[in-house]
Amino acid sequence: MKMQAGMVNYSIKDLEKITGIKAHTIRIWEKRYGILKPLRTKTNIRFYSDQDLRLLMNIAVLNKHGYKISSLNNMSDDEVAKSVLDISHAEKNQTYNVDQLIIALLELDEAGFNRSINAAIASSDFENVFEYLIPQFLEKVGILWQTGSVSPAQEHFMSNLIRQKLIAATDHLDYPNKRTASFMLFLPEQEYHEIALLYFQYIIRKEGFSVFYLGQNVSLTHLNDAYLLNPVDYLLTSITSPVSPDKLAIFISSLLSIHGKKPVLIGGNMFKDRPTFFPDNFHYLDTIQMLKQFLREI
Repeated sequence: MKMQAGMVNYSIKDLEKITGIKAHTIRIWEKRYGILKPLRTKTNIRFYSDQDLRLLMNIAVLNKHGYKISSLNNMSDDEVAKSVLDISHAEKNQTYNVDQLIIALLELDEAGFNRSINAAIASSDFENVFEYLIPQFLEKVGILWQTGSVSPAQEHFMSNLIRQKLIAATDHLDYPNKRTASFMLFLPEQEYHEIALLYFQYIIRKEGFSVFYLGQNVSLTHLNDAYLLNPVDYLLTSITSPVSPDKLAIFISSLLSIHGKKPVLIGGNMFKDRPTFFPDNFHYLDTIQMLKQFLREI
C-alpha cells in the first residue's frame, strides 16, 4: 500500500487482506464483469484507489446477501452504496459498519469514522457497539497491522478517536454518591492499550460506583502514592503485553502489599488460555460480562 499525492494506492494483495476476498476472485470479477478498473504502473502491475476499495467492500456485503455479481455489474456506484445502506439499516449489519470503519481508518477520515460509529450507536446502543462492533473492528485492524497494511499513524489516529468517544460518554454520566464502593483503575508500566480500561471505567460509573482513573503506564510507586491518598475498595488493571513469570509474580506481590486482602480485578490477553493462579482476592475478568456480573453482586 502506497500513499501518493494525498491518496492511497492498493495492490491486489492489499485488497485481499482488507476485504477477505481472494485475489483470484477479484481478478475474475474484473475480467468477467468489469467490476473494478484498476490502473497500472509502468511495469504493468495493477493498483487500486480508495474508490476501488470502497466499491469492493460494498460489493462483498451485497454478494453475501444474495446479490449476483452479474446484476451488481449493471448498478452504479451510488446504487451499490444505497443498497448496502439499506441492508445496514434493516439488519443493523455489523460487517457493513466494521468495513466502513476500516475505510475511514485507511483514509484517515475522522468525519467518516465518527459518522460510522454514531450511526451504529443510533441503530443499536453504546454498549452493543463497544462490546461487539469495536472488538470486531480492532481484530481486523490487528490483522492489517500484522500484514503491514496499517501504519502506526493510522493506528494512533483510530485509537484516539475511540478514546474520545469513551471519555465523552463517561463525562455525560452522573457522578455517583460518595458512599458507593470505589474503584481505582490503572495500567502498569509499559502498558498502553487503554481502550478496554476506559470502557471498564464507563461501565463502573454507569452502575453508580466511584472511579479514580489513573490511566496507562503507572508505576507501582505512583500507584501506592495514589492509594495512600485514597484507599479505594477495589483495584482494577489489565495486562496485554507479554510479561515474564518472575515480573508477574513481583507485580502481584506488590499489589497485595498495597491493597492487602481487598479485591483486585485483573484482565487482559496476557492471561487468556494460560493456567495462571492468582491469590484468593484476585478476580480474572475474561469478558466484560464478568465485570458486569461482579458489579451486580457487590
